[in-house]
Amino acid sequence: MKPVFKSLVAAATLAVVASGAHAQEAMSLQDLLEQVKQNRVSEANINQQREAEFQSARADKQALLRKAQANLKAEQDRGDRLSNQFSANEDTLNEKAAELDQATGTLGEMFGVVRQASSEAFGRISTSIVSAQFPGRDDFLAEMSEDSKGLPNIQELEDLWFALQTEMTQSGQVVRFNTNVVNLEGGTSDQTVVRVGTFNLVSDQGYLAYDVENEVVQPLGRQPDGYLVASAQDMTDNTSGFVPFYADPSQGAILGLLKQKATMMERYHAGGVVGYVITGMLVIGLLIGLFKLIQLFLTGTKIKSQLKNPGNPSSSNPLGRILMVYKNNKGADAENLELKLDEAILKELPTIESGINVIKIFAAIAPLLGLLGTVLGMIATFQTITLFGTGDPRMMAGSISMALVTTAQGIIAALPLILTHSIVASRSKSIVHILDEQTAGIIAAHTETEKA
Repeated sequence: MKPVFKSLVAAATLAVVASGAHAQEAMSLQDLLEQVKQNRVSEANINQQREAEFQSARADKQALLRKAQANLKAEQDRGDRLSNQFSANEDTLNEKAAELDQATGTLGEMFGVVRQASSEAFGRISTSIVSAQFPGRDDFLAEMSEDSKGLPNIQELEDLWFALQTEMTQSGQVVRFNTNVVNLEGGTSDQTVVRVGTFNLVSDQGYLAYDVENEVVQPLGRQPDGYLVASAQDMTDNTSGFVPFYADPSQGAILGLLKQKATMMERYHAGGVVGYVITGMLVIGLLIGLFKLIQLFLTGTKIKSQLKNPGNPSSSNPLGRILMVYKNNKGADAENLELKLDEAILKELPTIESGINVIKIFAAIAPLLGLLGTVLGMIATFQTITLFGTGDPRMMAGSISMALVTTAQGIIAALPLILTHSIVASRSKSIVHILDEQTAGIIAAHTETEKA
């Protein structure tokens, strides 16, 4: 019996543990039986509670499912109604479009013509300098040419007609008006501007440009040549009569090209170091020539004065010094006197002819320096081609400018130097000729005196 009892106790204990009960160890079979009964009742209650919860949750899920099914059915019905309504609306739109086409008739062609005319007028008026005087007049044209979806009304047609008529009328007028002009420093100032038709805007600053994007008037970054600016200022200063004026029919395109043209100073500096050397030689040569001309002029004046008074020689001029040599050597024979006079002339020649050969040398070197600049410029050009290729000619413009400008500078420097050398040499020769002539006359007179 004991083994059987132990087995039952062990089985009951395992049942109690498996069911989750935390009963204390039974002391007898009776206690064990009571505990098993209690645990069985507790387990039954727990199972009933769980079953009730499961039933309640199932009922909720069924309610949610029925609600979702009802919503799905409602949306499907709504989709069917909208689909039918969309089809009906399409039929209605087609009917209305047909009725509109039938009702408009030839007005549709007019709409196309008006829209095309508005587009062309907008492109012309928006870029016209007349808009500088009448800003904002192209807004409705932009709306008519791009945004309008319906037929234009009478007011819009009249505005289009007025805009075109205004442009035509203003294109033949020279008008003076005040407007804000953007300065090159960044500020603005109210200035009087003269508009010459649809060609140009001018003021005291010269030619002006109209910025289409920002709708502002501003001076050119660099004005064209001086005579063009002078005509613009004459147009600004005069209020009546006929005034010569250089107009730009391209509405600024030609002026834009002219302001990119290099000035004389920019062309000069393109010659670089070689150009500066040529300029230095030209300046030095001309200064020497000017100095020699003044010196020879003064010397010639003194010689002419001495010719009027040969009996009283002066040491302040070459002829006077030669006459003093003759005066000091009157007792010598003709041959010795001639040698003395020739020696005196030779002493005067360095002073008379000094600096003339320097001018001649500068005149000869200047074209050679220009040729040197040409060679250096071509070398730089080929180096640029080697590095960057020939895709962009502007990369080679600086070197080619140096090659051409130095050649021109060398020729320009040589011409006045040659002319200066010719004038100075001619003047010096005339003075030397007077000295030779007077010396020959003195020797001839002395020889006749000896024979007598």
